Amino acid sequence: MLSTVLLLGLFAASTFAVPLDQQPLIADPGRDAQISSELLSASPNTLHGRFLHITDFHPDRYYKAGAAIDEGSGSCHHGRGPTGYFGQEGSECDSPISLVNETFRWIEDNLKDQIDFVVWTGDSVRHDNDERIPRTYNEVVEVNQFMAQKWIELFGIRKHPTGPGSIPRVSVPVVPTIGNNDITPHNIFKTGPNAWTKKFAEAWHYFIPEDQRHSFVEGGWFLSEVIPGKLVVISLNTMYFFESNSAVDGCNDKSESGYEHMEWLRVQLQLLRSRGMKAILMGHVAPARSRDKTNWDESCWQKYALWTDRYRDVIVGGLYGHMNLDHFMLQDSHDIEIESGAKKTSGGPVTTMSKMDYLTSLRNQWSELPSPPSGVFQDFTTTEESEGKNKKKRRKYMKKIGGEWAERYSVSLVSPSVVPNYFPTLRVIDYNITGLENTVFEDQSICDAEESFLSPTPLEEPSPETQKKKKNKGKKKPGFKIPHGPSPTAPPGPAYSNQPLTLLGYTQYFANLTQLNHRVASEGEEPRINYEVEYSTGDDGVCQMKDLTVRSFLELATRIGEEGAVSEDIDSDRTANKKKKVNEAWRTFLIRAFTGFVDVDKLDLEESGSITVTGL
Repeated sequence: MLSTVLLLGLFAASTFAVPLDQQPLIADPGRDAQISSELLSASPNTLHGRFLHITDFHPDRYYKAGAAIDEGSGSCHHGRGPTGYFGQEGSECDSPISLVNETFRWIEDNLKDQIDFVVWTGDSVRHDNDERIPRTYNEVVEVNQFMAQKWIELFGIRKHPTGPGSIPRVSVPVVPTIGNNDITPHNIFKTGPNAWTKKFAEAWHYFIPEDQRHSFVEGGWFLSEVIPGKLVVISLNTMYFFESNSAVDGCNDKSESGYEHMEWLRVQLQLLRSRGMKAILMGHVAPARSRDKTNWDESCWQKYALWTDRYRDVIVGGLYGHMNLDHFMLQDSHDIEIESGAKKTSGGPVTTMSKMDYLTSLRNQWSELPSPPSGVFQDFTTTEESEGKNKKKRRKYMKKIGGEWAERYSVSLVSPSVVPNYFPTLRVIDYNITGLENTVFEDQSICDAEESFLSPTPLEEPSPETQKKKKNKGKKKPGFKIPHGPSPTAPPGPAYSNQPLTLLGYTQYFANLTQLNHRVASEGEEPRINYEVEYSTGDDGVCQMKDLTVRSFLELATRIGEEGAVSEDIDSDRTANKKKKVNEAWRTFLIRAFTGFVDVDKLDLEESGSITVTGL
């Protein structure tokens, strides 16, 4: 059996195998000419139809295996206790460097040559939760550089064939975003340009396209053309939407960074529409919004929901992190208030409530979704033969959800984290590449669009229904441009019907730290991480999905929102011997939300505060 001393020794060896003080590959005069040849790859990319979404590493070089779990700070830095070699699952402790290194090793061995790009949604520095070891500016900068270096070492870089002055890029596109813990003090991100936009522009030198650097330094946002001429990933700086960022104040005022960011996003989406291209939106803080609790300022959520509705022919989907829970959320275009603008809600951020309460609030929302007629999700056709007696009911339901493709809604997916609040996880998403297999990868970067490049975008002609609403007193015209929606004759976008670039499904991987730490400590096994399949969205079962279109998520949300308890439970009156109705979709949703770590059958939903929000 390995002793605690040996565990600490193994941890130290793993930590310094890739030291944090190594020099990152950042922009420097003459540096590009000095890049070692083994990191260069001139071979063109070929599409595989899948990409990696990974989030919330939270590396902590002060983590100690065999330390005590400090309930006061949520750290694993001091004393003697049960903390494991690869991290302490189910705690508020951050990730040891051993977990980070082994996660990259596993990606190299199992995914490196099978993915087209990486969506990396932030929080790549430990939490500032230990008063005895407070974070410093230099530490935050160094760890961000260390994490960027890990991707460069994994994939290497290649030169584009556009002349000697071109900037090399990482061979597999990696699209990062700024997390609320990637800066110091955490949560506080001032209007750009600022010291952090400049530091990240250096650390992410090989991730941000050359033509996007100015935009990024201005506000920390950019886009990356991951499939030339077809698909971009737009990295949103959600710090300007985050309610907990006291340095900014929403998206209504033209002087605010959030307003500028949303205008930039609108222009980019308009330009992509004109080019016939599609976009994946990604960011750190997810646009969570329940009746009482929100992550974003309401004015920012309103514009985001409006943009996703009007550009539903362009947007493939939204990918986020931050919340450490595996789940999704629906944006309902009926909640958009264009005329009067958006005001702040009275609710606080999700961090003030338990995770179980938050998930229950989502379920309550979904329980109020339009109720579909029997069999409607199995057959969305509108012919006389298929509808039969349910013809009127089906048409009424279609009207409620925005037509055959459920275009009333849009979807945001939230991936669970690497940091082991539960079990460490990562996600591989499959997408449709029909007709794109022979794409040529050249340096075809998108120019950062200016408003003058586009034809004017006037206020959309209001519908008769909207005109009636505007007759109400007290309504004001919005202080921003309202974009046109898709043409009435345009086919549904890839978020709504299966076509090239539609997200088809994902496989969720997790590492069972309980078993892995036990094997290292008790059996002396080589300390190696093994990520195994937790589930796939195409699995048989109550939560099976044929694809990741909005309609598929609407169907799943509807079933989760139906009545029924988490688990079968004998009625208190044993003589009656009755059992509560079980909602297996809700139960499965909860199991997945907590990455299989929590026994959801033992949850007391009436006292759910025992499962508290951590790591936010």
